[in-house]
Amino acid sequence: MGVMKAAKIVSGASKIAVPASEGRAVAVRAGQRVRVVDIEGGQVGDVFAFAADDPGEYLSASHTRTHTSRLFPHVGEAFVTDKRRPILTLAGDTSPGAHDMLIAACDPERYRALGVDAEHASCAGNLRTALSQLGLHTDVIPQPVNVFMRIPVDAGGDLRWLAAASRAGDAITFAAEMDCVVVVSACPQDLNAINGDRPTALEIEIL
Repeated sequence: MGVMKAAKIVSGASKIAVPASEGRAVAVRAGQRVRVVDIEGGQVGDVFAFAADDPGEYLSASHTRTHTSRLFPHVGEAFVTDKRRPILTLAGDTSPGAHDMLIAACDPERYRALGVDAEHASCAGNLRTALSQLGLHTDVIPQPVNVFMRIPVDAGGDLRWLAAASRAGDAITFAAEMDCVVVVSACPQDLNAINGDRPTALEIEIL
């Protein structure tokens, strides 16, 4: 079943709250814009996108880096799928501009490696839960577009995990290049510095 047959299309302008440590999915048409807003500031969001006509086709960070020859697209440049089709274009960014496409979505295995024995929310789990609310499923957890995430790469190739520099109300906007489902997870990571003192909420705006 195609994504759009299973999911309700968002028409007109609307806002969807993404509570701290949770995820939400929205189905959008080509030409619509999706804005991710950092409500309180300092919060990382994992963004995923899946083609409407084939849920097995998804936004691919590695294919996008090949397409743009950058670690992250500039405004006006496209994110492409694993089939090298444009799926989203970076349409605007009011944040300081630090975003990441190197770090995998957090998952239960990641938290166990960090010493968490109890169940812990994760972006991988949030993706599956958000899709399931639209009657969808994915066997693959794609590399996300980690908005507001600061992972600088030094001259020696080492990565640093820094607190997000986004401020309250900062936003990044994507234009849909095809009918697709977009998932946003307000990252629940609370064992390193990326979300500052604690995970907080995000908001999805459909324009």
